[in-house]
Amino acid sequence: MRYDRIDARILEIVQKNNRLTSEVIGEMAGLSPTACQRRLKRLRSEGIIESDVSIVSARAVGRPIQMLVLVNLERERSDIIDKFKKAIKTSSEVVNGFYVTGDADFVLYITARTMEDYELFTRRFFYENPDIKGFKTMVIMDRVKSGFAVPIEMPPDR
Repeated sequence: MRYDRIDARILEIVQKNNRLTSEVIGEMAGLSPTACQRRLKRLRSEGIIESDVSIVSARAVGRPIQMLVLVNLERERSDIIDKFKKAIKTSSEVVNGFYVTGDADFVLYITARTMEDYELFTRRFFYENPDIKGFKTMVIMDRVKSGFAVPIEMPPDR
């Protein structure tokens, strides 16, 4: 996946606001709207832009309980890992899931309406899964920063 300085500028722009028109993005990046649309299409098709999303307030939509959960699997076998990854992807309560190194095998960001709902989720998702060795829940007190923007490295001039 290669990109140039103009692509990098487009990426910086759309990470801040993906609702801008091609005309506005093009103007900010020094391109025509058509050239901007072509570049955006290529960046998406090459997987450099993975998704265009809106960040929704969990609290505003009735899911004020937010947790980070560290999960340890019973055994680290590829079939078990793949099965748990699939479970993460199909669970609406799991907003983000990461397969990690260190003290846990996975870190999950989960939202719930109430602690009672979270308890029901843990029974269904963790306790009924024989591949889960254990999990540790950390309740989020305050979301200090939210987003998906990553720093864009400018490629060297060619």
